[in-house]
Amino acid sequence: MSRLSYACDENMVGERMIKFAKELYPCNRSIMGPDIRSGLKKFIEANPSFIPIKYRTGENVFDWEIPKEWIIREAYIEDQSGLKIAEFSKNNLHLVGYSTSIDERISKNDLLKKIHTLPEMPDAIPYVTSYYKKDWGFCLAHNELSKLTEDNYKVYIDSEHKPGELWVLEAVIPGIYKEEIFFSSYLCHPSMANNELSGPVLLNEIVNYVKAIKNRKYTFRFVILPETIGSIAYLSRRTKLLKKNMICGFNLSCVGDERSYSHVKSRLGNNLADKALRAALIGLENVNEYNFLERGSDERQYCAPGIDLPVCTFCRSKFGTYPEYHTSKDDFDLVTSNGLLGSFDVLRNIINSFELGIYPCVQVLGEPQLGKRGLWPTSSKLNRGKQHSKIRIDLLAYCDSVHNIFEIAELIKVDLKTVINELKILNNAGLVDLKDNVSR
Repeated sequence: MSRLSYACDENMVGERMIKFAKELYPCNRSIMGPDIRSGLKKFIEANPSFIPIKYRTGENVFDWEIPKEWIIREAYIEDQSGLKIAEFSKNNLHLVGYSTSIDERISKNDLLKKIHTLPEMPDAIPYVTSYYKKDWGFCLAHNELSKLTEDNYKVYIDSEHKPGELWVLEAVIPGIYKEEIFFSSYLCHPSMANNELSGPVLLNEIVNYVKAIKNRKYTFRFVILPETIGSIAYLSRRTKLLKKNMICGFNLSCVGDERSYSHVKSRLGNNLADKALRAALIGLENVNEYNFLERGSDERQYCAPGIDLPVCTFCRSKFGTYPEYHTSKDDFDLVTSNGLLGSFDVLRNIINSFELGIYPCVQVLGEPQLGKRGLWPTSSKLNRGKQHSKIRIDLLAYCDSVHNIFEIAELIKVDLKTVINELKILNNAGLVDLKDNVSR
């Protein structure tokens, strides 16, 4: 078995992730441009294992084309007295992403057609983009509309669209086997903590954890990219390799709150990643499972027909289901170190399962005699011991080298961490052999 070493207590892990997210938060990221490159460079600085893969504007990637990058310097609405409203410099969500430049005075009626609000959340600024259609617009908290009392306003957006580069970060941490476990997240939205930053900072922490595994069995591959166009671009170059080597993969999105745990299933809902995540969520509070028809992140690309990689999506509160989603309220009141740590624990248990050996095989015929090995309570009063022994004997009943650890956890309805610990005990007692079921 691999020996896992990760010399940090859990409080440090959670605080490290939240600190990194807060450092990244103010930047005006988008799918392409200097701002997202600046964010990606911070990940390279934090973890030199990340290497950028670059795609030029105009490059064909499957059915798509790499667009021009967006440079934004300033934007605002100004009344006749010089009072500025919806200032980009004060909150980058005020501007519709990828807005074209404009410097004109227009009527209030025409301006209102270009303003987006959320009447149901009057204090929140919505997040709106127009990546692939030339357009411009502003976003306001709905209660700010009352400030627009004049007949006309100056509208100013100093932006530029020009040929450039789309970046995808990739880190490959090799193991003994060529078989790979894959993690993906996205970095392309401004000033939103859960929808935007929780996934990449969690992924970065997982890279650190995997690198600390001694005698690592599996190869681990990690990517951080702009959502949709980034995963499409990445797959245009890596599909053949991924289909050959990937055995399990997870797309990470909205993993920083404390409200729930969510599994967005793959297209068919039964690959190894689906089974692993389902097992890892056993015993946690407020677990939700979503059909692929309720997809919305890069699982759309990884599970597309003809690609069909063994990937599913892991969230805390699923994208689109929590009220703060795509608004200025998606902040660090929502995302916490405990929320991120809870997500880290889920994925750590999955990683530990693979490194332990996911196909256990009992080494005796018939039900083992646990008592002589000190694995069965000798007194009927030891209720706690009996409970653990019941788990132990149920676990052994499915250690047939056919059922994997995730299927067994679901069959006996025991959380994955407990199953891992019990298998270690049984393995040390010589009762179970832990197999990987991969080519060497």
